[in-house]
Amino acid sequence: MSEFCEVALPVPLDRTFTYAVRPDASPAQHPVRGSRVIAPFRNEKLIGIVLSVGAKPADADYEIRPLEAVLDQDDGPLLSEDLLVLAEWIASYYLAPIGEVLRGMLPLVAEVRRTVYYRITDLGRDILAKLSDGDPAFERSAQKKLPRPRIGTKETDSAELQRRVLDKLSSGEPVKVSTLRTATAASQSVLAAMLRKKWIARETSAVERDARRMERVAVLIPETRLPSLTQKQQAILAELAACGGEIHLAALRAKGLPPSTLQTLVRRGLVKIEERPRAFRLGGIESSGGPIRLNEPQTEALAAIASSLGAFHAFLLFGVTGSGKTAVYLAAMQRALDRGQSAILLVPEIGLTPQMAGLMDAAFGEKVALLHSALTPEERSEQWRRIRSGDAPIIVGTRSAIFAPAPNLGLILVDEEHDQSYKQEETPRYNARDVAVVRARNAGAVVVLGSATPSLETWQNSAAGKYTRIEMKERVNHRPLPQVELIDMRNEFKETGAEQLFSRALIEQTQAAIDRGEQAIILLNRRGYSFAALCRACGTKLECQNCAIALTHHKPPSEDGLAREGQRLECHYCGYRRTVPPRCPKCDSEHLYYLGAGSQQGEERLSEIFPSARIGRMDRDTVRGRHDLERLLARLHSGEINLLVGTQMIAKGHDIHGVTLVGVVGCDHSLSMPDFRAAERVFQLMTQVSGRAGRGELPGRVVVQTYYPDHYAIVAASTHDYYAFVQKEEKYRRWMHYPPFGVLANVLVQSEKLEEAAGWSSILGKYFVQNQSNGAVRMLGPCTAPVARIKGVYRFHLILKAASRKALNAALRGMLANADTAGVPRRGVTVDVDAQRLM
Repeated sequence: MSEFCEVALPVPLDRTFTYAVRPDASPAQHPVRGSRVIAPFRNEKLIGIVLSVGAKPADADYEIRPLEAVLDQDDGPLLSEDLLVLAEWIASYYLAPIGEVLRGMLPLVAEVRRTVYYRITDLGRDILAKLSDGDPAFERSAQKKLPRPRIGTKETDSAELQRRVLDKLSSGEPVKVSTLRTATAASQSVLAAMLRKKWIARETSAVERDARRMERVAVLIPETRLPSLTQKQQAILAELAACGGEIHLAALRAKGLPPSTLQTLVRRGLVKIEERPRAFRLGGIESSGGPIRLNEPQTEALAAIASSLGAFHAFLLFGVTGSGKTAVYLAAMQRALDRGQSAILLVPEIGLTPQMAGLMDAAFGEKVALLHSALTPEERSEQWRRIRSGDAPIIVGTRSAIFAPAPNLGLILVDEEHDQSYKQEETPRYNARDVAVVRARNAGAVVVLGSATPSLETWQNSAAGKYTRIEMKERVNHRPLPQVELIDMRNEFKETGAEQLFSRALIEQTQAAIDRGEQAIILLNRRGYSFAALCRACGTKLECQNCAIALTHHKPPSEDGLAREGQRLECHYCGYRRTVPPRCPKCDSEHLYYLGAGSQQGEERLSEIFPSARIGRMDRDTVRGRHDLERLLARLHSGEINLLVGTQMIAKGHDIHGVTLVGVVGCDHSLSMPDFRAAERVFQLMTQVSGRAGRGELPGRVVVQTYYPDHYAIVAASTHDYYAFVQKEEKYRRWMHYPPFGVLANVLVQSEKLEEAAGWSSILGKYFVQNQSNGAVRMLGPCTAPVARIKGVYRFHLILKAASRKALNAALRGMLANADTAGVPRRGVTVDVDAQRLM
């Protein structure tokens, strides 16, 4: 009997797909649970994961297609049983398609080469015949809906482009997209338009490839007798001898030694060229100082964690900023390593990885692997393989690192566990903090959630005894927490008679810190130059053409900051950009006005106020990759930058001993947002950024500008009193049945057509009204989402609250089943369980 298997594919469907194993497959080519396979799906070739193998399903009255290939035949199943079980839990808990969950677990796209082909359809052949006849009326109709040529490019007749494409495909054989574009000069947008018209069809192929990063090395061949050599040849041999007999070709080129001379030495048999897998280099910011000595609270925390290794135990490590939680993490990882176990450390932002990588490199060397989104596909594949083989038992990374295939996992650490960056904002919408607890429970490992400002969910779990709470109430070496001064910006306006970005007190204290040779950080938690641009004459706000959101004003770098040329308006949701118009597009008025200030304007103002300061900026515009971040942080640590302005990227985890002053500007605007977590986020952000001050020998000071100086979150943050904040916040959450005193899900309904999105949300809303009359689940909505349109897609949402997670899960499953029956497509409904953002 032929063998069949159930395969999870990365498509938005809540099901698996049955495939047959080829009859001529050898025993080594038969898949097992956890294997990667290449499977045909429509005209695509997709990478799937086998979930089960067995006989043909009894209800399969359709033709079952065979698998294209089974990958990783020599390595066995790539996903271990514990990761498969974890994936099935995520799919069940977050109501996510299992195939999309498994895709997120395997960052191995570099190991499969995908090629796109196009072929002509029967309709395309008819069109080609009509175009060849030269019918002018048909040519005019054929050009409809084709994209216009871009400004500054040579305009080519659209009908002629189409004719070229169809003529190239007329043989009936699929043609690779790169070959097709080169031969016809057709752009990708032209091909996409023809695809929508069904004149051509798209196909893909997928084949396994070697994704190892290779490097070429020149190796000296020992010789007893050397022939006569030129000066450059002697220089190359001298470099090889000085480097132990081998050197990378890139290093030779950097020294100005010509490749042609090297090739001459190769021909003469004095040197050989070898290609080897590139050696792993951790990088990061070099750690200073010797071995870390733990104080008494740190030692007690370590003892509690280390004594629990070998069995599941969950801890909350609650320590004030600067109390030395990172040192406890490193020591605990060493204890796990001593037991022959692996350890995973999660950090919330990629911005923290260079500093953490430096600490890890100093502590564990080549035993460390990095996993985060800034790595290239080849680097991610390399790191994943090192972890799976056991060569790197210490793993550090952002949220996806929780899926690292660590053998004999003994310890999981989640730094800054409260951070909303751990919540994935696309399917599967998992929270890495909660997944870490589940994975630790399944693996019999210890999980430590660390924070100076724990989320209320984690705090409540520790209060209920689910987690063991470890408290570290003092900073290392008994350094005092920074003093916090609140500046009421309402009084600042009354006294100065103008709206000020920076208060007089902040300017004065920043100047004093710079004069003393110290460093200062100013948090301005908005990107760009201004929040929005509007017309003073008609009130029109310049919005994104794809999203229902105001465009953010950005300026190019310039000496005076006043030149209009090069300025742009940008959408931070979809990336749409346009130049700043000289006049209002609606009323033609020249009076455009810019509202608010972002980090770019903050940098410009600070340059004017402090001309002698060495200013740096850290936000998504200046930090586009890990190398940008490493360079910026290295300049900050060395003291080259003494005044840093930026968004919340600067608030988390950075340990710069020269910083004695922190300014907080505009962090309280979130309090006016329609979000029940607004106060918690403001408290956390203020506390975290305040913790950057006074981490060295000198005391720190914080200046907070606010329009709400009496708000309980701001008052509690100014006194470093987490307990007072929790007591007040829990009261409101309990009254309103919000987490952690209830469970919540956000159901997002989306369509490119407004009528469809509204109709589908109405269907879901009626289902809840008719089926949840017992009050177990309460529905808010349906209504337009706060951001009503993103990337051309209209958005409605329903918020569901329940006292029981079981009741909420059952209601959501019933809703999805009803949506399927009512013809609402699964791709149009997104379920966000335990939603962090209600946007």
